[in-house]
Amino acid sequence: MADFHQNGHIAQFHNLRCRPMEELVYELETFSQTRKISLILPSLYSELEGPALSDIIAELSKVTYLHRIIIGLDRADEKQFRMAQSFFSDLPQNHVILWNDSPRMKAFDAKLAELGLAAPEPGKGKNVWTCIGYMIACGDTSVVAIHDCDILTYERDMLARLVYPVANPEFSYQLSKGFYPRVGGGKLNGRVTRLLVSPLLIALKKVIGDRDYIDYLRSFRYPLSGEFALRTYTLPDLRIPSDWGLEIGVLSEAWRNMGPHSVCQVEIADAYDHKHQDVSEEDARGGLNRMSVDICKAIFRKLATDGTVFTPSIFRTLKATYYRYALDMLEYYANDARMNGLALDRHVEEQTIELFAENIIRAGQLFLENPRETPFIPNWSRVNAAAPELLSELRSAVAEDADEYGPLPFKS
Repeated sequence: MADFHQNGHIAQFHNLRCRPMEELVYELETFSQTRKISLILPSLYSELEGPALSDIIAELSKVTYLHRIIIGLDRADEKQFRMAQSFFSDLPQNHVILWNDSPRMKAFDAKLAELGLAAPEPGKGKNVWTCIGYMIACGDTSVVAIHDCDILTYERDMLARLVYPVANPEFSYQLSKGFYPRVGGGKLNGRVTRLLVSPLLIALKKVIGDRDYIDYLRSFRYPLSGEFALRTYTLPDLRIPSDWGLEIGVLSEAWRNMGPHSVCQVEIADAYDHKHQDVSEEDARGGLNRMSVDICKAIFRKLATDGTVFTPSIFRTLKATYYRYALDMLEYYANDARMNGLALDRHVEEQTIELFAENIIRAGQLFLENPRETPFIPNWSRVNAAAPELLSELRSAVAEDADEYGPLPFKS
């Protein structure tokens, strides 16, 4: 049985395994009659050919309380978009595919660029941001959930538990964040959370002192999870990062806009496995190498906006402090893995810690050298203020793409 510990900073909801899931779903069906619930799925076309997404769609097809599913499709040509329409046709819910590489969507991006409102780079952040814009344009949803499309252990219960805290009208939570043990394939996973974020936050507290924001981030069991749900009235003012700092960026926005008492985390699975990123030691532009830099910059940037002054000497001290705490925590993880019969390669993990330590310095240098860097995409309130017609144009572009390009049989 799971614990029922509360950390005192944000509400935690546990799966105590004492209530049938059917009861939870029945409540969600009741809530959804007056509070429409939708789901955003940011997807690469390659994920349609992977081992996870077909099972996710099979599970989602049994969900009875969803009003709409919005699929953001990246890196797809015309033929692949048409095949994607066939792939997702098994969904019984109202669903739509945003083909982000279509001529119409590229023209829409060009118009945003002319206004200085375009995303700094393509990627998951831009995909999610565009899907949020479409949902705002529809104007008929009260709660939206977002999760990844590479979850190998997906069950529809995960979605029900994720959305319940923000769908229940008697609860005051505006954002729900999923957590779970990162265990799969006989290994202890979750390297970036375990080896970077957790020891980095401890080191930051040691080096710069107490900060409410640091305590807030440390309250999350799994801050880098890609599963979260929000009440849609918060979306127009939400700034979405376009880089790998998406999850930390969303939590930071929730801290700024909502406050900790409006945020909760919920246990959504007993185990979780998905596609694992390479460390990419030799390529600073990819894998966990780039991800670690972007996450560090996102945290430094938020602390700076709250008044923390960073200098090169602080980053050097932070690196040394982080390195010591990370090695100590690796010892705990190695013992935990052994006690539970899980694999953990200490040599490889120490190499990863060394890379992350260097990237703390690199992220700090980039932060200091580029004080005007703004990786956030302008929020939809700003877009609407600059050009109110853009939301309706986005919705029209999606509808016209669906009408013009008919489905083709999907071949995996």
